[in-house]
Amino acid sequence: MINLFQPQLGAAELSAVADVFDSRWLGHGPRTTAFEAAFAEHLGVPADRVVFVNSGTSGLFLAMETLGLRPGDDVVLPSMSFVAAANAVMASGARPVFCDAQVRTLNPSLEDIEKALTPRTKAVVVLHYGGYPGDIVRITERCRELGIAVIEDAACSVASSVDGKRVGSFGDMAMWSFDAMKIMVTGDGGMFYARDAEQAARARRLAYHGLAQPSGLGAAKVSHRWWELDIPEVGRRVIGNDLTAAIGSVQLSRLAELIGRRREIVDLYDRELAGIPGLLLPPPLPAGHASSYYFYWVQMDAAIRDQVASELFAAGIYTTFRYATLHKVPAYGSDAVLPQSDHAAGRTLCLPLHPGLSDDDVRTVAARLDEAIKKCRAVGSAAHVPT
Repeated sequence: MINLFQPQLGAAELSAVADVFDSRWLGHGPRTTAFEAAFAEHLGVPADRVVFVNSGTSGLFLAMETLGLRPGDDVVLPSMSFVAAANAVMASGARPVFCDAQVRTLNPSLEDIEKALTPRTKAVVVLHYGGYPGDIVRITERCRELGIAVIEDAACSVASSVDGKRVGSFGDMAMWSFDAMKIMVTGDGGMFYARDAEQAARARRLAYHGLAQPSGLGAAKVSHRWWELDIPEVGRRVIGNDLTAAIGSVQLSRLAELIGRRREIVDLYDRELAGIPGLLLPPPLPAGHASSYYFYWVQMDAAIRDQVASELFAAGIYTTFRYATLHKVPAYGSDAVLPQSDHAAGRTLCLPLHPGLSDDDVRTVAARLDEAIKKCRAVGSAAHVPT
């Protein structure tokens, strides 16, 4: 099977894990701190503003908690997004208000977001679809004028940027995911960022039970009764650890290599798929935008999309559509009418994209996709021949 995603791990990651084993310190410790500092340098932000957590989802939940969202508040987010964002909003007691997205980029424009704003909007969540930065500059500028917090869901955008500024550092908060399907992987893990130093410090406390001062070995160096607890507010345990941080540090050092191969695969797809009638490729990036190239998505007639995916699966090629529209999920109680998202959701298919693909793999996917489209069109045409 040619997989949609596939982690890229090797001897360097194994060696880093072995070093952690030898240290006998697996939990939150010096390697976690080093990973946070290296990631902050990658973003171009102060090291105390980033917190290594156990998943990107935990970062989303931390953002809602840190902002103090409550019942009666609204949070605008694209319907074409992962369920974690909507779940985090719902868990805070706030209401998710879904906005539309552009058909070709699958990112919301400023105008899409403005249409969804309400007098109760406290925050806007922006997803950078497939690593494409989208309209983040205009969105953050407008939200600051309105006093609305911007949370960047940069789970897929670890190397994306606009005019040299890293995605995730535009808004008030952001998070990245390092799960087994992402560009950088740590098994499970994520990074949280807050622009404001006090909010970052609060998020760090909330990520470790709400403790103002940890009660373990580190506290013994600064307190003679280090076992006593100081809990200004209740939190959870969602911090990262040295084992996964060690893997993350190696993956971060390899990021340019990983992104470079992704870009090569995207360029090869562009060449191999060009000229297939009725098939739309990802739109070109605007000037100054750089992508992490997490998704490679194509769009076709909605009447054949599902069958094309089935044909590819039968040929040993796994594809999917990310992300199913959330305004159609009953649990979120939305009555939004979002024609652009609905249009894109019926026509979009994500193809395999990861550095483990060979050029031959990419050519195979392209050839089988061409064959599947022709076959499904022929079947559809035959089904409509008058008798």
